[in-house]
Amino acid sequence: MEIIENMAESTSKSVLVLHGPNLNLLGLREPDHYGKNTLADIDGLLAKRAKEANIHLQSFQSNSELELIQRLHGLADKKVDFIIINPAAFTHTSVALRDALSAIKVPFVEVHLSNIYARETFRHHSYFSDIAVGVISGLGAQGYLLALDYAIQTIAD
Repeated sequence: MEIIENMAESTSKSVLVLHGPNLNLLGLREPDHYGKNTLADIDGLLAKRAKEANIHLQSFQSNSELELIQRLHGLADKKVDFIIINPAAFTHTSVALRDALSAIKVPFVEVHLSNIYARETFRHHSYFSDIAVGVISGLGAQGYLLALDYAIQTIAD
């Protein structure tokens, strides 16, 4: 589990980025599908963009469904305006994570580094897409930046 946080000066706007299982292996794991960027590279790009926009950004990765759900439940006490989530393998399996996102009623974009529709059939179904504001799939690390740009525009004063 890794938590990366950038504290933008004097902002009340906040974005949470959730990375699901095995994304801690980015750069090593199947670079033909997921690219050569590490998770730290992606989080660094996001932190830089968020700082430029004066947005508070938190990034959290876990291989545990429980930890991701608990992080979402914790938002009842800590306001977040938008979520960017790459549920990774939980995309195709986790009704519990879906229910947590539904319960907290924070808008979110679902992001996938690879094009899940150009891969194995079992990857074509997502438990999140129908409740997401949008889905970005197959654009690598750029997908996260596009999702953040959308979040920034959406929550701007």
